[in-house]
Amino acid sequence: MPDLRIGSLCTGYGGLDAAVQRVFGGSLAWTSDIDEGARRIIAHRTPGVPNLGDLTTTDWAAVEPVDIVTGGYPCQPFSTAGKRKGTQDERHIWPHIADALRVLRPRYAVFENVAGHLRLGFDTVLADLARLGFDAQWCLVRASEVGAPHQRQRLFILATDADTDRREPERRGVFGVVGGTPAAEPRQGNQRQRAGHPTGDRGEAPADAARLGRGEGRPEPARLEGRPGAPLGGSAAPADPHLLVPGDNGELPAGRDALRHGVRADAPRCGSAAAADTDPRGRGADEQHVRPGEPDADWGRFAPAIARWEAVTGRRAPRATDDRNRLSPAFVEWLMGLDAGHVTDVPGLTRTQQLHALGNGVVPQQAEAAIRHLYARATA
Repeated sequence: MPDLRIGSLCTGYGGLDAAVQRVFGGSLAWTSDIDEGARRIIAHRTPGVPNLGDLTTTDWAAVEPVDIVTGGYPCQPFSTAGKRKGTQDERHIWPHIADALRVLRPRYAVFENVAGHLRLGFDTVLADLARLGFDAQWCLVRASEVGAPHQRQRLFILATDADTDRREPERRGVFGVVGGTPAAEPRQGNQRQRAGHPTGDRGEAPADAARLGRGEGRPEPARLEGRPGAPLGGSAAPADPHLLVPGDNGELPAGRDALRHGVRADAPRCGSAAAADTDPRGRGADEQHVRPGEPDADWGRFAPAIARWEAVTGRRAPRATDDRNRLSPAFVEWLMGLDAGHVTDVPGLTRTQQLHALGNGVVPQQAEAAIRHLYARATA
């Protein structure tokens, strides 16, 4: 899509925006984030693009209209890691985002949140989108389904203005290659919430085994019943025992010592094994945070997961811990599928701010796969 303008809400380090640009093209018109760390990242990575600041006080009538609105709105009201206050949480800013959609009338809106949002507050989102005249598609995708060594299951939503003409833009291989490996289709069947007319699509979601190379499929963990607020059925698939970052909820925690529970106590501090039969060290190979003269790390049973993500991202895994045996932000940056230094090279960021931004971020490869899947359904 040439000449599309993108407005970014709750921008963070820009992972969702990067995925949208990979699928649709376009350029950023403005961003919106009040977090100090995120503001520094935005200013460094997108100089000249205005940051609107607090979206709850923004006069949307005075903002440049855009073709696509993106937003990874706060997950704490819906996350299993929080108190799950939902719409009663002071961080629940969806009503303000809905107001932005009402005024700006973008052609598309792309949102990301935790899987727990399906059970808490999602009915309100769907109802508002329908009231505003948007069709909505949604699905659940794990980061591991595009090759990442952690689960981080997330909900992705594509809303389309129901009044938009149906001329399809240039499509970039909706089920094409993501990050150098075939993109896995989401296990979760998704539904269309037609503006004012909810309908269900109960087709089976394909297994992801062939694409992830594990040799066996996983059952579909849940199915929406095709109506707002419908309960989920089924049960979550067991965690992959070879994921580097295990956990019941697939969260990537933020803050001090984040993810320490997910890194082996004996994890080496340097390097990693390269993918078999390939040299995955493409871009950023000269910035691997590997100490000269030290051998590659022995990742043990995690080696296949590490090698797979190295092949997808095109660069070797940095050391998992720093000189004080704390989790390395550079390693988390790699886990999140970012280029070396995207967050960690931003001037003035503390280690805590780096981990906070990374913990709240979006894996671009994961989001890209979800958006391609949803766009294919929306335009079918």
